[in-house]
Amino acid sequence: MAFKKRQIGEMKVHPVGLGCMNLTPSYGPGLERSEAIDFLKKATDIGYDFFDTATIYGLGENEKLIGEALKPNRENFLIASKCVLGFKDGKRVLDGRPSTIKAACESSLKRLQTDVIDLYYMHRPDPDVPVEESVGALAELKEEGKIRMLGLSEMSAETLRRAHSEHPISAMQSEYSLMTRNPEIAVIETCSDLGVTFVPFSPVGRGYLSDETIVHDELHKNDLRKTFPRFSEPHLSANLSLLEKARKISSELCCSLAQLSLAWTLAQDESAIPIPGTTSLEHLSDNFESQKVELTKELLHELNEIFLPEIISGPRYSEQAQATVTTERFEFE
Repeated sequence: MAFKKRQIGEMKVHPVGLGCMNLTPSYGPGLERSEAIDFLKKATDIGYDFFDTATIYGLGENEKLIGEALKPNRENFLIASKCVLGFKDGKRVLDGRPSTIKAACESSLKRLQTDVIDLYYMHRPDPDVPVEESVGALAELKEEGKIRMLGLSEMSAETLRRAHSEHPISAMQSEYSLMTRNPEIAVIETCSDLGVTFVPFSPVGRGYLSDETIVHDELHKNDLRKTFPRFSEPHLSANLSLLEKARKISSELCCSLAQLSLAWTLAQDESAIPIPGTTSLEHLSDNFESQKVELTKELLHELNEIFLPEIISGPRYSEQAQATVTTERFEFE
């Protein structure tokens, strides 16, 4: 079955991309280097052509994996990376100054073994630097031929409009799934108004929306989910009843819960390109095949009602993490 590609800026890619953060330590130990390279090559065999990484993932190691795995057929893929949220002396730093963005891009180009980054995002807003200044630096990188398209991540609709006024933005990346519907407040509509492609990350709810039951105490010691309220009690158990209702629907459709979740995301915004991440070959194929799952308007409505934002137990981020983004929040959060 041939899947109709979706537009992102000047390029077209399959409707499901690959979020690569998991390949290096994030939701656990990640994969060994040789395993990660093989995994990425398998992804290209399946049909993936949109790969999302970032400077901060694995403190640069993630980009190196992408660079090595995709170099032989570089022209066949859209590679996205991110700046502003980076590292110095092995420590995480936030720096949106133009000089820092340009230096970060040069380093990413080397790690990615490429002459141009197709889509370069601001990973987070820097509260000490006007977004217009940061976007101006990205625009200069584009003029120099070092990046093709500009993107933003985890920012508000207002910030998107300000950035877009400085230079056209091609993509806005934010967390979006049945469990996290905050982009419906304003970001999705603003993307549509401005012609910006919406790129949902964690469309499977960071593994919540899968057929595998998550147990907090069984998460790896380095698993980021240990810091997210929804993966701790009482919220973890409180949301199980919602998952059971969704699993009943996925069973009736003869698909996995993850595929149902991705199909919902693809249908909610028919121009969106979700980027689920995984280190499982089975899930890698499963996620890509979610494009085959068709949901009726009635099923979409039913899922929307099951996962009403006010029903979800627990916020997606801690207050400390929420303070690093400008994404909109519901009044009840």
